[in-house]
Amino acid sequence: MRHVIIGAGPCGVVAAETLRKQDPDSTIILIGNEPIPPYSRMAIPYFLMKDIDEAGTHLRSDDFYDTHNIQYLGHAVENVDTDLKVLTTDDGTEIPYDKLLIAAGSKPLLPPIEGADLPNVHNCWTIEDARQIAERSHSCLEVVLMGAGFIGCIILESLAKMGVNLTVIEMGDRMVPRMLDDKAGGLLEKWCIEKGVNIRTSTRVNSIREEDDVMIVELDNGESIRACTVISATGVKPNTEFLKGSGIEVDHGIVVNTNMQTNVANVYAAGDVAQGKDFSTGNYEVQAIQPTATDHGRIAALNMAGHLVEHNGSVNMNVLDTLGLISHSFGLWMGVEGGDSVDIYNAEAYKYMNLRFGSGIEEDVLVGASTLGVTQHIGVIRGLIESKTHLGVWKSRLLKDPTRLMEAYLSCTQELDNVV
Repeated sequence: MRHVIIGAGPCGVVAAETLRKQDPDSTIILIGNEPIPPYSRMAIPYFLMKDIDEAGTHLRSDDFYDTHNIQYLGHAVENVDTDLKVLTTDDGTEIPYDKLLIAAGSKPLLPPIEGADLPNVHNCWTIEDARQIAERSHSCLEVVLMGAGFIGCIILESLAKMGVNLTVIEMGDRMVPRMLDDKAGGLLEKWCIEKGVNIRTSTRVNSIREEDDVMIVELDNGESIRACTVISATGVKPNTEFLKGSGIEVDHGIVVNTNMQTNVANVYAAGDVAQGKDFSTGNYEVQAIQPTATDHGRIAALNMAGHLVEHNGSVNMNVLDTLGLISHSFGLWMGVEGGDSVDIYNAEAYKYMNLRFGSGIEEDVLVGASTLGVTQHIGVIRGLIESKTHLGVWKSRLLKDPTRLMEAYLSCTQELDNVV
């Protein structure tokens, strides 16, 4: 059996590792679009801060692939012919497959801004991006970061710790708007400002121009900011353009079933590029987060190896450390129509927790939560959401005092109903 995997991020590497365990005698070819060993994008900020060297970003030891007889190719795939079951890389190499996994991940969006394509405007998506940013930032003082979403905040921390004068521009009305609500996002903004980061929310970049090796960033509020480097973190999209003409169905991402299989026989998709099942809604959506990617990769590989394993859906969850302030979001953190909610808010202490309950027959089920500055009972929150535990009388108790999460969990999972 000849297994080919397009994409050498965490999803692809976990899939290759799983395939080797399940199918010791197969041929496994792992294809990444960079001529360096597979690495973790989540480690790039630590590389920027020089907490680790480039080897520290690698997902596995450099001898892992030879030891496990996994062939690694550092080339971009340009075409997939599902009729002939062959793909073509950017150097013209044709690679046949028996079973194919597409784990090509996401790619950064270029904002439609005049000057966004200038040489000193960078994404922070690849190791090469990080090399250029590090080289430029360590010799300058002023940096502008466009975007304060999840990826933007990870980059924010590394830049702030590098000691640059950092200005962050976010067009949303709060930081990390797809993870945190108004209260939590507002607290995070206040925290960053107190740590010396300049934050501009509800603000757009109108244009970028270069004058004498200095970048001039014009904002829609009339402000002009001078910087030596501009970094864009304005979102990502699934990397599917190379599949044009392949017959593989693409919606927001590659459409898969519960076995991670596409509409084409022997072709699977997983990770950021796949439109997989969401645990909370049952809908098929793109979840561009690493826990989902590794889960997808493992399940796809098991099915490729002949084990019929269904994907029950991934819980949407994010964990973010922004200059020492930890935030989390789980499941339907924004709530559901008709569902109750309760929160704890202490702005002075930078602490916030919000619990979201379902509606109808799940009105006593915890369906989502978000926290900021609160690290206790995070495992309990995730466990209650994933188990869809009916809380019974404990719902009303939590609405009165959300801090009793551990008592609720123990009572409902161990039937200790005498706790009041």
